Amino acid sequence: MIILFNKPFNVLCQFTDREGRKTLTDYIPIKNVYAAGRLDYDSEGLVILTDDGKLQNLISDPKNKLEKTYWVQVEGTANEDSLNKLRKGILLKDGMTKPVIANLISEPIIQERNPPIRERKNIPTSWIELKISEGKNRQVRRMTAAVGYPTLRLIRYSIGDWKIANLNPGNFKIIQ
Repeated sequence: MIILFNKPFNVLCQFTDREGRKTLTDYIPIKNVYAAGRLDYDSEGLVILTDDGKLQNLISDPKNKLEKTYWVQVEGTANEDSLNKLRKGILLKDGMTKPVIANLISEPIIQERNPPIRERKNIPTSWIELKISEGKNRQVRRMTAAVGYPTLRLIRYSIGDWKIANLNPGNFKIIQ
């Protein structure tokens, strides 16, 4: 079984939490499925769940280089120079990132986040689509910050060929 879940902001990518935060249990009423990889508490978007251990490993193991697409709203007006730096790879504290595909995009048609991002009257925002095939801890946020554009909102749109298209935050669909 494969479940595509559009994880809302501030939901843990696990089924239990000792601190009482929202988890997958609040949204997925299906037993014996497990998240294939994870998505940070403060990030949104596609999480794949499955009852197939081999598939779970295929999706989550960085050795398989499954491409992930993120839509990133950043503070400031991103430019080609910063995108070129992202495309070449960024030196982070835990090493160099692999090159990524990075492009400016129009603001995607998505639901408002609850709570909304912080907005500053004098500082515009822009959207970047990043395609990466590795998964360092908080990698996308650290990469955009390293080129001068802090992440305000981070949405994982796809993993491989699986996408959250037409799936609202908090909803899931079984595809297999």
